[in-house]
Amino acid sequence: MDHSDMDHSGMDHGGMDMGAKCNMNMLFTWDTTNLCIIFRWWHISSTMTLLVSLVAVALLTAGYEAVREASRKYEARSAEYANTLPNDGGDDDAGRDRGSFLWSGKGAGQREKKVRLVKAAFYAVQVFYSFFIMLLFMTYNGWVMFAVAVGASVGYIGFGNSSSTKSVACH
Repeated sequence: MDHSDMDHSGMDHGGMDMGAKCNMNMLFTWDTTNLCIIFRWWHISSTMTLLVSLVAVALLTAGYEAVREASRKYEARSAEYANTLPNDGGDDDAGRDRGSFLWSGKGAGQREKKVRLVKAAFYAVQVFYSFFIMLLFMTYNGWVMFAVAVGASVGYIGFGNSSSTKSVACH
């Protein structure tokens, strides 16, 4: 059956933009033709959108280091607070860090519960953020990968006050 003579111009395609096609690469490439970064609306259509997108990717990645550093500072402040609390001298906490005893749930006060919730929120943000960066990297586009690496370097220079040997796993 030959349908080449049928007129499809009057068909409703549900508001789909048939002009914005996204190219999904599964192999490393430097080609930016029809490149979409994570979302269909983040479509690279010119050199200018590529440059703006690369700067955005670098800033997003640098922001991850800012979140990690904020988390580390909060963790250090909460540990300092835990160490200022009096030790009751009981056998329950013998040989354990006073801070870890606070998080065990036994007698944990409102402040300690709040600290635990804030730390959990920091952790959740870091996990989400790291997987988002992984998706950026998984465009398999060399330009985007390079922007991720530049952003990580800039973020470490700007915010990283700890060892650079920390794992760079997804989370």
